[in-house]
Amino acid sequence: MFVLPNTSETDEGLIRSLRVQPLLVVLRPESRDLEQVFSSTRLCRQLDQLVEAGVKHVEIAWIEHPRWRDLVMAARSRHLHLSLGAASITQLSALQQVTELGFSYAMSPLLDRELQQRAKQLDFLLVPGVMTPSEIRHACDLGCRLVKLFPASVLGRGFYRQIAAPMGNLPFMIAAGGLRAGDLYSWLEAGYDAIALGRTVFENDGFDPSLAAWIGA
Repeated sequence: MFVLPNTSETDEGLIRSLRVQPLLVVLRPESRDLEQVFSSTRLCRQLDQLVEAGVKHVEIAWIEHPRWRDLVMAARSRHLHLSLGAASITQLSALQQVTELGFSYAMSPLLDRELQQRAKQLDFLLVPGVMTPSEIRHACDLGCRLVKLFPASVLGRGFYRQIAAPMGNLPFMIAAGGLRAGDLYSWLEAGYDAIALGRTVFENDGFDPSLAAWIGA
């Protein structure tokens, strides 16, 4: 039986790891990925490219599909040392499944009290999506040490500095939604602790060379 790590230790571990490489890449399975042998899927090729480039944190978006479990188990077996999380957790059944599969953390595009309370009961790290100062404060009140600003591209990189002074200490802030590899330097300089990238990482199924250069630097 898989034993979940203590949430506070998981929080600290993920924060430390993101301090070293403040980048997460989100992969979204397509229907073909769920129908083929994992080693022949587009998602597997992309995952291999990310690991080869040195990306340390990858999330696989949750999908309500009977073969999603098999897909993520194959991904974990292929890259045992990758910090693999789940994305797009919006319902309790999804949260339950990712905890049973042994993910160390997951992320949600929204802030939901019931989801957060259940995650605490399961001693599992669920990073909520927030968009306003009130939601950030609410997330902190629920015990969240990390939050995901979503969609970051709508709010703009100046949002962090606008709220930092009046709000005081902010949680670990991950900017996500509509960002590209070229945004990494400016958004990190603007105060964000980490950046999450999605489909823009791959151009015509090829790894964005500017992201490879950033990782190398």
